[in-house]
Amino acid sequence: MTGCFGQNFAHKNRHIHHIRKVMSAGRNVDLPLELQTQLQRLNPARAPPASRPGSMRLELSPPPSSFMPLHRGFKDRFVQPLEPKYCCESCKLALCNPRQTECGHRFCESCIRDLLCLQPPICPADGEPLYEDKIFTDVCCRREIMGLKVFCRNEKNGCQEQMTLQLLLEHLQDCPYYEITCPRAECKDTFLRKDVSDHLETKCKYRDTICTYCKRTVLLADQKKHEESVCPAFPVTCPNKCSNSSVLRSQLTNHRHECPNAQANCMFSRYGCTFKGLNQDMKEHELRFMSEHLKLMVARNSSLETKMEDVKTELQERYKVLPSLNTRIIELENRYEEVREKSKEMEQKISNVQKLLGSHSEKVMEMEMELRLLRQAKDDVETLKSTVESIRSRVAVLEGSGRGGGGAGTHALGPMETQLARHDDMLSVHEIRLADMDLRFQVLETASYSGTLVWKIRDYKRRKQEAVMGKTLSLYSQPFYTGYFGYRMCARVYLNGDGMGKGTHLSLFFVVMRGEYDALLPWPFKQKVTLMLMDQGPARKHLGDAFKPDPNSSSFKRPAGDMNIASGCPLFVAQTVLENGTYIKDDTIFIKVVVDASDLPDP
Repeated sequence: MTGCFGQNFAHKNRHIHHIRKVMSAGRNVDLPLELQTQLQRLNPARAPPASRPGSMRLELSPPPSSFMPLHRGFKDRFVQPLEPKYCCESCKLALCNPRQTECGHRFCESCIRDLLCLQPPICPADGEPLYEDKIFTDVCCRREIMGLKVFCRNEKNGCQEQMTLQLLLEHLQDCPYYEITCPRAECKDTFLRKDVSDHLETKCKYRDTICTYCKRTVLLADQKKHEESVCPAFPVTCPNKCSNSSVLRSQLTNHRHECPNAQANCMFSRYGCTFKGLNQDMKEHELRFMSEHLKLMVARNSSLETKMEDVKTELQERYKVLPSLNTRIIELENRYEEVREKSKEMEQKISNVQKLLGSHSEKVMEMEMELRLLRQAKDDVETLKSTVESIRSRVAVLEGSGRGGGGAGTHALGPMETQLARHDDMLSVHEIRLADMDLRFQVLETASYSGTLVWKIRDYKRRKQEAVMGKTLSLYSQPFYTGYFGYRMCARVYLNGDGMGKGTHLSLFFVVMRGEYDALLPWPFKQKVTLMLMDQGPARKHLGDAFKPDPNSSSFKRPAGDMNIASGCPLFVAQTVLENGTYIKDDTIFIKVVVDASDLPDP
């Protein structure tokens, strides 16, 4: 729908059902505060402010669907008979959103949509074929139809108003003869808009009313139920049929205790009296049997005194045991604390072992892969060796035949020598690869992931002599790690010393190496490092030194190359102390490096 009317209708079409300003025939309706709250809850966005306490204005509008037909044309009663040009050729009703075809006939929007769904689509007036792209909106016809006068749709309810079809919706929103439903959620009654005040104030079964007895506000529909079961001020008859003809419901419980016709037990029943009777007979019973009641109380009192003595004796005996029990409890608490501490330590150890096992299991898998490659390379080497031996045998045969046969043998020997040289080269390459893999396998086998390195240096005398002669000044240990994903490190030793310790001391240094997981680790390196020379004698007097890394030193920043500059102790141990003690045994020394990784976060 287009044009000014279409926009106005679409705007009004958004407002659904019951709550707006009540304008029933131009009158305001005063509602109680409780009803105002209910109506605001039904439609809080549309509820206007009250003009005064206890009153508000509502408007109950018709559903938008009651104006525009969902299917076919308008069924309203027009004041003047409709001309044929305003009637749909299909439904014969007043055109709703008229559409005109190529053949000049007019149809409702919904009717032409139905016709286009037929196979083939044809005009019912003249049988001409219909084409969707040749059907257009007849704005002029729609304007003329909207200007025709109609009777109010509430004519059957008594409305005599006449208006144009265009103004019908506006009239319906205020028509006093429009049927509406009670705005109270519980009430399903329908009535005319002009009767809303009368219904809400006098006829609605769910309006508020004042209880005659307790003066509380209740719904009229619930008044009888309230009086019969809830109302505290409603008079009820005594269940014992005493002289009081009626008692307030709120006082009935107290009355039952005092009612002369109520059954009651003697107040001395707890002491052994078995009398039961009416309240009105209880006083006479108490006066007649006063001495018996006293005897019962004396007997009960004597029994209680005997029990008190027994309890006192038992308490005294138990009190004697309390000190020993208290001592036992203290001992158990101390043992519990010890067990708890041990349990925490064990849990921590188990956790560390599980982490270590996890890392080692992965390394074992890598080692198995390397071992397979080594075995395969070994098989290849054996194959090459057998091939070379075979070639050498053939060469020997050919050389023998060459000496006897002359030029022919020499001519065949050339390609064989070339092939032999090529196999020798391949054998050399495989031997190099085999040696490299063997070295990698040894490194993996001795790698540590706990931050601790134990470095075994064999042939001490020979290696030191090489250092003195300048052949091999220093030795590097195998890499070790603070964790499977931690820092990669190694140790460096100068057996004949370095710098200030050259010729007199053994110098020991710590080196940070480039690792695979450096991007996930904190830098610079800040972990405490302990360097130790292990005593192999029974005294176990290990020599050691510890230091905290300098964060400004380039030795502890993230490595840019394979390893950083070594940092440690040039004067770690004097050679006289080393060689005269029990630090060398079987021409072997042990060096231990410990890196504190306890405060390192998981990457």
